[in-house]
Amino acid sequence: MPAKVTVYSGPNCPYCNRAKALLRSKGVAFEEFNVRADAQKFDEMLAKSGGRKTIPQIFINGAHVGGCDDLHALNSAGKLDAMLK
Repeated sequence: MPAKVTVYSGPNCPYCNRAKALLRSKGVAFEEFNVRADAQKFDEMLAKSGGRKTIPQIFINGAHVGGCDDLHALNSAGKLDAMLK
């Protein structure tokens, strides 16, 4: 069963675009919420991420991964693929 990936993002965000491009390159489907357009989703992101306000905030199977740099660091360390299985 594939991992459930959630991305809290916003429009015209280069970090969001980089993170989503990495996920797409791995063939991963993800649920995306625009926190700039939906205040409730922004509040949800804050609560789930421990107060982190920057976007994107990424979750894999409910676990907080962090932002774009964190996602790329996991990939560089060879740990992302296992999380996405």
